[in-house]
Amino acid sequence: MRRYDKEGFARRGDALYEQLAPTFAVSDQGKFVLIDIDSGDYEVDADEIAASDRLLIRRPNAQTWLARIGARHARRIVARTN
Repeated sequence: MRRYDKEGFARRGDALYEQLAPTFAVSDQGKFVLIDIDSGDYEVDADEIAASDRLLIRRPNAQTWLARIGARHARRIVARTN
């Protein structure tokens, strides 16, 4: 299993997501996709933990990349104001 530095990991994850993106159904919009960056194997689910669990059953040593289908970021961080 190849190990990647942070930049390489992100480049690989983004590249695989871009390859997979056209294959996702309209009903997958807003769901999470977890991708094993070594094998390209992936799981889609509205629950990121469920997707992760299923992928890790098949690929116990997976190096996973998380994305939200149709979104720029998997999570949005908002600053709290008082």
